[in-house]
Amino acid sequence: MARSTSKDAQALFQSLRSAYAATPTTLKIIDLYVMYAVFTALIQVAYMVIIGSFPFNSFLSGVLSCIGTAVLAVCLRIQVNKENKEFKDLAPERAFADFVLCNLVLHLVIINFLG
Repeated sequence: MARSTSKDAQALFQSLRSAYAATPTTLKIIDLYVMYAVFTALIQVAYMVIIGSFPFNSFLSGVLSCIGTAVLAVCLRIQVNKENKEFKDLAPERAFADFVLCNLVLHLVIINFLG
């Protein structure tokens, strides 16, 4: 039973790896950016657990900024993906402009929250 589960997991990882190899480079770069933003949020949470959260609004601002940026990057990835038929009429430049504008608004709100 354990062997079949191990073989199934290996087959799953192989199929995911081969499918991801066909992904365009621009989407891979966006994926790296999302992973960086989430990793930065996790480091901030670990810091808060170990050291403490004295200026709690600063901690919240940092984590929400990272998570918000990651969510906006996922939205950018969805809009730029050529296989997504829902946004086929949307130019990649327009999607990137939306991403930059929404990031600007997000970070203005975060800076306002800091005080």
